Amino acid sequence: MVMPVMQPNLQPTLKGELLELRPLQRYDFDALYSAAADPLLWEQHPEPDRYKKGVFQVFFERALESKGAFAIIERKTGRIIGSSRFYGYDAERHEVFIGYTFLERAFWGGQYNRELKQLMLDHAFGFVERVLFHVGESNLRSQKALQKLGATVLTRTELPDRNGTMQPHLIFVISR
Repeated sequence: MVMPVMQPNLQPTLKGELLELRPLQRYDFDALYSAAADPLLWEQHPEPDRYKKGVFQVFFERALESKGAFAIIERKTGRIIGSSRFYGYDAERHEVFIGYTFLERAFWGGQYNRELKQLMLDHAFGFVERVLFHVGESNLRSQKALQKLGATVLTRTELPDRNGTMQPHLIFVISR
């Protein structure tokens, strides 16, 4: 008898010293959009207009549909400061992606992103052997942040943006 493969929990609540990650909810839109409305957040991103409310609405709806998206909450203030998600879980290949991550600029460049990724990696390594990340080829800031965590480039690929235009991306990997 073949046992069914259990789907891992892709939306647990994860708590660190600085951050709490909890499942993204529909009622989070206004708070999350407030965190995302800064054009400078998206300037190196393959979709640099994601700060516009209509564009962000599409991103938000897809996040909810993914069943793997998180609201990132600064524990000190209780305020939503960004979002990230698990996606592309592959039980046979023992891998999952982490991505669609953004933080308000005040939380860039240090301990917040490191704690965010460590919380997600620790959870993921409970059910996969490796974690992958899609990063836009021109998004040097995100590439450097992943390299600081020990991620290495696995390959280059092209992925469609929301309009179907293919955009160059790098796939980074961190193994357990």
